[in-house]
Amino acid sequence: MSENGRVALLAGASGLVGRSLLKLLLASPDYGRVVTVTRKKLDTEHPKLTQIVTDFDAVESAVAASGAHVDDAFCALGTTIKAAGSQPQFRKVDFDYVVGFARAAKAAGAQRFLLVSAIGAGASSSIFYSRVKGEAEDAVGAIGFSGLHIFRPGLLFGERAERRPREAMIMALTPFLNPLMIGGAVQYRGIPGETVAKAMVAAALRGNAGRHVLTYREMMALAR
Repeated sequence: MSENGRVALLAGASGLVGRSLLKLLLASPDYGRVVTVTRKKLDTEHPKLTQIVTDFDAVESAVAASGAHVDDAFCALGTTIKAAGSQPQFRKVDFDYVVGFARAAKAAGAQRFLLVSAIGAGASSSIFYSRVKGEAEDAVGAIGFSGLHIFRPGLLFGERAERRPREAMIMALTPFLNPLMIGGAVQYRGIPGETVAKAMVAAALRGNAGRHVLTYREMMALAR
């Protein structure tokens, strides 16, 4: 930790959860510096913000070249198979880029890694999307962070850069559907991206060691 507070490294700052993470980290008195890794320069400007603009195929060398020394790494990278265009392209983003970023964060000194995954993630899943998410979780876990916090939301809702008509319809129904999801179904409840971001920052500041998987109930509790 620097004398001016913690240093956060953030990937996925232009996405739904990432945008909220960036705002929270910049506003937090606990963080003296926030380093983002993006493919395009962000419009945001702030005295605490340092931007690394790079192709994620070269993320490890780009972070190393920046000389950043970080405490906490936040990964909100992710796409959909439809947006990626194919299963291989989806895997490139949700596995290769995520793991590459984790390696870069570890090399930069990060002790804690906070990852946005998805409910149902599992390396043995028969569903391609869930299997890739699970494989990414396991690969990041093997890197050796002191604390690994995996956030598995159900439907994420909030303002997105791209239109997703099906999700918009489900989001409109979420206030009615969520109360119907009880027992084991609670973990599938829709949750705002901002709530996930708040939970991630809270988990980082608590600094608990070990591997932690957080679903709806845990995220809601942390975000309060």
